[in-house]
Amino acid sequence: MILLELVLQNFGPYRGRQVLDLRPGAADCPIILIGGMNGGGKTTLLDALRLALYGGRSQCSTRRGLSYGDFLSQCVHYAAPDDAIAGVELAFEYILNGIPKTIRVQRTWSRQPKGGKDTLDVSVDDWADDVLVQTWDEWIETVLPLGISSLFLFDGEQIKELAEQAIPPAPVVEAIRAMLGLELADRLALDLDVLTQRKQKSLANTQELHDLEKIEHRLAEQKATQEAAATRLEQLKMQVEQATTNLQTAEANFRTKGGDIASDRPQLEAKLASLQQTADDIRNQLCHQAAAELPLLLIQPLLQKAQAQGQKELRRQQIEMSQDLIAERDQKLLDILATAGLSSAQIQSVQAFLTQENTSLEQTIQSSDVWLGADANAINHLTLLLNTLLPNQQQTAQNQLKALEQTLTSLDNTERLLAKAASPEVYAQLKADIAIAQTNLDVLQEQSSVFEKKCDELEKEIISTHKELTKYSDQILNRQAIAHFLSTVAKAQATLVQFRQNLTLRKLADLETSIRDCFLYLLHKNNLVQQIDIDPETFSLSLYGDEGKLIPKQRISAGEKQILAVAILWGLARASGRRLPIAIDTPLGRLDSSHRENLVERYFPDASHQVILLSR
Repeated sequence: MILLELVLQNFGPYRGRQVLDLRPGAADCPIILIGGMNGGGKTTLLDALRLALYGGRSQCSTRRGLSYGDFLSQCVHYAAPDDAIAGVELAFEYILNGIPKTIRVQRTWSRQPKGGKDTLDVSVDDWADDVLVQTWDEWIETVLPLGISSLFLFDGEQIKELAEQAIPPAPVVEAIRAMLGLELADRLALDLDVLTQRKQKSLANTQELHDLEKIEHRLAEQKATQEAAATRLEQLKMQVEQATTNLQTAEANFRTKGGDIASDRPQLEAKLASLQQTADDIRNQLCHQAAAELPLLLIQPLLQKAQAQGQKELRRQQIEMSQDLIAERDQKLLDILATAGLSSAQIQSVQAFLTQENTSLEQTIQSSDVWLGADANAINHLTLLLNTLLPNQQQTAQNQLKALEQTLTSLDNTERLLAKAASPEVYAQLKADIAIAQTNLDVLQEQSSVFEKKCDELEKEIISTHKELTKYSDQILNRQAIAHFLSTVAKAQATLVQFRQNLTLRKLADLETSIRDCFLYLLHKNNLVQQIDIDPETFSLSLYGDEGKLIPKQRISAGEKQILAVAILWGLARASGRRLPIAIDTPLGRLDSSHRENLVERYFPDASHQVILLSR
């Protein structure tokens, strides 16, 4: 088995779809390292692996006694929408019928899964396999049994707990029992109890048989009543689901036919009146502007020509009025120059310049036609109109037209909404449909709750009757002297006990050797421990050194205890005989540098053909 890919969809701290490639590199590079700070989601990846493989049976770190449905709801990313789909998906390679196949298992659910269930999909080489979906729990037990999964999917806390406790924690004990095959012995013991109960009728006298049959009859009636109640509860759950659908349909119909709009009719009508008043106000403002200078924009080019002509005429007037003054100034200038001692050539040059300037002014007068006759005030007012008043009024008008357009659009949308609103009669009917659907749902939910309580009470009654039956049967057996049956049962039980002991001792011997070899290899101290014994009842470990002397666990350092814990898990995994990937969460958190180096160099490369390390 080789893990290929892990996909998380709105799972835990991972928002959206996140894909992790878990394929190892070359054969001599089996390690895939995933780093992250504390709280960064490393343990979530290990939980996702467990959840994908085992679903409701998975032993995830954050479940803590929650029901499966509540646990799935809790796993949805907190920022995901309410209708978001969450899920985990795992692809791995496995040999089927001698051929490598890619198996992809996917579990999806919503924030509030109905009945605490998820949706399971399984494909083989991208082809959906409904048979595997139906038999997944049984099939995965043949690949990676849940009982030994803690040997291949474990975290630093598990190592810490195993290192500090004298007796291994429950997951490790379960893994040891599963590896030793003790489930078979437990199943045989249970079968003997069933056989004993079946023989009770033949062992009892007439009165005792009558009393026994009364108890069994009562038990059968209770079971029949429980089955009927459970059937009715299932029917009610289906009816509740249908009633929920009906309520959703009624609410959707209410929205589709304008019921929600009809409920807002007074607000919409008030909004419509306000928009109409706003549109009228804007129109009045535009009319007011149209009564002022704004229409002059239509003849703006003519006004600009008039402005230019007025400025020319005003210039001509100024020149004509100043000609005498200019001539007088020119003569004074020439007189000053004559007394200044300039040469005649220089004076003639200045005189020529003045003559040229006067000629230019004369030409300006001759080239300017006078037909407008506007004074300076009129020209200034026209300039103010063109440069300031008209642009400002044009901008104001454009803003008002834009506001009017937006108002008319809102007005049109509001009128359309009102047109879609349901009539009072239809609105009343739609509201009545919702009320009926809600009432029906409430009634069915109440009945479902009653039957759930009834089923729980019946379960307690059945358990009590079972105890009474067992107690009465024990009394019958105690009073009967049927040596053959009792001796047969006793012999079978003794044989079973001996079988368990022999099986345990034989397999524990191999396991002790495997753990010792792993411990010495990781510790790199061949003389520290010569022998490791495992108690067949509690599965606690005892270490022995030279000459068979017991080594108290407190004598070994904290780092050596951590290495011993890793050796136990490694030895168990090797003794299981299964070639499976290993995923380890924060394996080095409590080790010193020397022990870390031993673990990195000696354990990780040899732990398996694929080792996934989740490290900070």
